[in-house]
Amino acid sequence: MPNPYFQFKLFTVYQDRCALKVSTDSCVFGAWIAQKLAYSRHHLNACLDIGAGTGLLMLMIAQQFPGMIDGVEIDKDSCEQASENIAASPWHSRLSVFNNDVKLFSLPYRYDVIVSNPPFYEGDLKSANQRYNFAKHDAGLTLKDLAEFAERNLSEKGLFAVLLPSHRASFFISLAASHGLYPVTQLEIRQTVKHPAFRTAFILQREQVKEIGKEEIVIRLNADTYTREFIGLMRAYYLYL
Repeated sequence: MPNPYFQFKLFTVYQDRCALKVSTDSCVFGAWIAQKLAYSRHHLNACLDIGAGTGLLMLMIAQQFPGMIDGVEIDKDSCEQASENIAASPWHSRLSVFNNDVKLFSLPYRYDVIVSNPPFYEGDLKSANQRYNFAKHDAGLTLKDLAEFAERNLSEKGLFAVLLPSHRASFFISLAASHGLYPVTQLEIRQTVKHPAFRTAFILQREQVKEIGKEEIVIRLNADTYTREFIGLMRAYYLYL
């Protein structure tokens, strides 16, 4: 049975009522995005997390990003637990999560940053668990829905960050381009040097660049040892690094 909570240095994420749990790749994504936002040359004020789940990304980003962060989560139990995680955090005054379908959610303005760890699978065999399907399959949100939403709701100079299985990366780049969104930075995440990338993270914007920044992070040297790069990225978050 998964641990009911995941303890970070500055906050705790309870997850026993959430459809999906904290994962290493989502932690890498959150830390990477937070780092990029901390050093962004753009003036960024407001962030939106689509499919907030446990509230993990919101909390990781809040640790380094001083602006307001909203989250939208369609699953009621997950939304309630994310709200509790946020309320117990040092940044609760500027974080809010809403129980709603993002396709129906009325936004007060365009966001400077939109992030999402969206449903991974479209057209694949689904689970009998409907909550799991909404969280991990396209039962609630397709990548096309996500791209259309970002096109409508991202500010002119805004950044759109997405984490996907690596085999879906090329498809998503083409889809995003059809909505006027283009990658500026790409991160390949590998379990070890012997494994190919299993997740790919993107930061996209409305303006095309001549050359996409390519980055890579390997999580482990072996079963017992994290890489120096992983430790450097996660040191501000993980308890024992």
